[in-house]
Amino acid sequence: MSKEVENLINDLLNSNGRLDCGSAFKISAKTKTPIEEVGKIASNIGVKIDNCELGQFGKLDCESGSVEVLAKLEPFLDEKRRIFCADGRDVAKGVGLKKIRSTLKDYKIDVKYCKLGCFKEKKGKKMVVKTKTWIENAEGELIFGKGKTEVLEVIAQVGSISKAAEILGMNYKKCWNHLQILQKNMKEDLVNTKQGGGDNAGTTLNERAYELINAYK
Repeated sequence: MSKEVENLINDLLNSNGRLDCGSAFKISAKTKTPIEEVGKIASNIGVKIDNCELGQFGKLDCESGSVEVLAKLEPFLDEKRRIFCADGRDVAKGVGLKKIRSTLKDYKIDVKYCKLGCFKEKKGKKMVVKTKTWIENAEGELIFGKGKTEVLEVIAQVGSISKAAEILGMNYKKCWNHLQILQKNMKEDLVNTKQGGGDNAGTTLNERAYELINAYK
């Protein structure tokens, strides 16, 4: 069996002489070999894994992340907002791997314990330079930053302040206060809310809110 797996690995190498993550899982399914064993065999013959389907390395395409997918991932996240490779792939069965890796990327969720053995937990002392960006008014007072950007973005996607609060892991009052403080600082309304049922009910952002989000980015 290991010889068959080894032959398939060599047959499916990409243009960089590496085995794509997706190809490894196809070999596992075809030969009924545990995916962990496929990873070990590839390592033993000196073949590196490429193009992680959860977006941890390689250059697979991404699209916009989704708050709906984020909600499906949330129950599996640890205290550091990491998810097991196996859990991420399980969630992907309902939404697709491209949507999963896009959401992991957009919401900065890391993956741990790769099924192919590429990594367990990403850790170390590598220093990373990061910057924080915010918007101030003429008096130098903070009026717009990352937290409030996320509130507006999620409201835009789900059309509801209460649902946005649930997805962001905060209570409704805190989410509402974020919005009210922002509108007070900007001295203008940023959302439109329609009560009642029907397709037109809910909360939407106005043009000015989208301008702020784009300016922050």
